[in-house]
Amino acid sequence: QVQLVESGGGLVQAGGSLRLSCAASGRTFSNYAMGWFRQAPGKEREFVAAISWSGGSKYYAESLKGRFTISRDNAKNTVYLQMNSLKPEDMAVYYCAATNRVISRTYYSPSLYDDWGQGTQVTVSS
Repeated sequence: QVQLVESGGGLVQAGGSLRLSCAASGRTFSNYAMGWFRQAPGKEREFVAAISWSGGSKYYAESLKGRFTISRDNAKNTVYLQMNSLKPEDMAVYYCAATNRVISRTYYSPSLYDDWGQGTQVTVSS
């Protein structure tokens, strides 16, 4: 099991930026692909971005391409989500998740991921 702790959320004005971090512990981080998901009140959890264990492959929700960037630092056991040009509709709780499965086909599915963090709130004011 991988323990995940997100940080970096907060209140930002529309058009602003935030960088979320997710620190992992408990297992060899570089063996795990990582994903970011978000959930707004009253809505289902939705895929944001994912990255392979090496960082060589990255996947994004189509609607977020160009604004969000996922990256990882295996030496620091951390995955990041850089969010730019934030909009009120980006407001949600953001979760990171880990899986040791191949993600190339179903990276967008929450059921692929075995371990989840507690989430960090992102609030965007208009």
